[in-house]
Amino acid sequence: MKKGILLFVIIAVVFAIYAFKQRNPTHTLVKGQSVVPFTLKDQNDSLFTISDFIGKKNLVIYFYPKDDTPGCTKEACKFRDEFEIFTELDAIVIGISADSPESHQKFAKKYNLPFTLLSDPENQVRNSFGVKPEFLGIIPGRVTFIVDRTGTIQYVFNSLSKAEQHVEEAKKILISLK
Repeated sequence: MKKGILLFVIIAVVFAIYAFKQRNPTHTLVKGQSVVPFTLKDQNDSLFTISDFIGKKNLVIYFYPKDDTPGCTKEACKFRDEFEIFTELDAIVIGISADSPESHQKFAKKYNLPFTLLSDPENQVRNSFGVKPEFLGIIPGRVTFIVDRTGTIQYVFNSLSKAEQHVEEAKKILISLK
């Protein structure tokens, strides 16, 4: 009986590792690569297509775990508080998580967020950018990509715990692009 349970546990662990690798990205986009084209719904349930902004604006694309959680709220509010600076740096800020457009709308309204929040419920865009889950694969990763007007990634900042530093890093890179 004990051998059967042990064999079952081993098979379950191997299957879980295989399934995890299949559904999660293996390569994060890096500096010098082109931004991946995508279309997602925003907090107003309207389609947002990234290619509409390539050639026109710098982009701050940040992936975050979940609306209205402590770290994500700090990060979003810091982007809100610095929004004018991003506008002066000719950049648009785009937040992406798996939350629904309705959840994004409540989050944006609650904290008066002036930027776009996009819904990626199947994590397709997250995976295409190579944003990996954190903490044993349970928590979606927090990664910010700075993309210049040509659509080229200029910087990637990855830190689940340093939510507000994403804003500071983004400003620093955008200033260097001027």
